[in-house]
Amino acid sequence: MNQQQIDQSVTRIFKAVFPDSTNHYDTLFGGTAMALMDEVAFITATRYSRQRMVTVSSDRIDFTKPIPAGTIIELIGVVSHVGNTSLKVKVEVFIEQMYSRERDKAISGEFTFVAIDEQKRPVKIV
Repeated sequence: MNQQQIDQSVTRIFKAVFPDSTNHYDTLFGGTAMALMDEVAFITATRYSRQRMVTVSSDRIDFTKPIPAGTIIELIGVVSHVGNTSLKVKVEVFIEQMYSRERDKAISGEFTFVAIDEQKRPVKIV
């Protein structure tokens, strides 16, 4: 793994949690959180490899704190492992209160991606 490439591909995205993305408990819907995590992981994998990447699996996503409406979330994607044709991206989601400095980790998970060519066949990560 190339540490400089990893450092340069770290991806951070901030989102406000509005009522249209929450469930009946007024917290971020889990499916929405997973979609956002996969998006951040995809961007991270692509920034690392600069190749076509597709998600092949997600490993254990832990929801440790509910994310209330009216908060800000930060999603951080970091390459955690690089193989021959695949790589893993760890994604952590942090809750920030809008009007205080309070910040807590709410969700973490790992996504596996494979580099593919134009015919959708696995290719070596360069």
